[in-house]
Amino acid sequence: MTTAPLIDARRYRDVIGRFATGVTVVTWDTGSVRRGMTANAVASVSLDPTLVLVCVDRHGAAHAQLATVETFALNVLAEDQLEVSRAFAQPGVDGMLGVPYRSGAHGAPLLRDAVAWLECAVHERLEGGDHTIYLGRVLALDIQRPEVAPLLFYAGAYRRLGAPLE
Repeated sequence: MTTAPLIDARRYRDVIGRFATGVTVVTWDTGSVRRGMTANAVASVSLDPTLVLVCVDRHGAAHAQLATVETFALNVLAEDQLEVSRAFAQPGVDGMLGVPYRSGAHGAPLLRDAVAWLECAVHERLEGGDHTIYLGRVLALDIQRPEVAPLLFYAGAYRRLGAPLE
């Protein structure tokens, strides 16, 4: 048996933070609570079936609620939605915080001003250390604001999309 080297958590965050990501708000409806949480640990997984993943901290209040739902949405935030991201990133979020939304065909809240959204069925929940990895099978999706750039996160700060390199 090999032992993994001890990695400093702060250094890990600094290094992995050099991987630029988009910013999303994951939303769900338990039947009694509609809620969202900011997430940037999100990725496309597969085209057949169409799967995405989102990682959810086991210690956050959202974890227990997400464990009870069968559908969720990933709302890709626009660069003008910085305050939406910050609001849903706070601990103890209750409800939709006055952010305009509509219910998707499969029940998940879809943020009105997001660049795009994907409504997903929970395909699988996987153990991932101190997080649960949610694989979502995409049921519906749309681009709502194709003319607007996405909100980005890099090196611990929110960023804007720059000019193309080509």
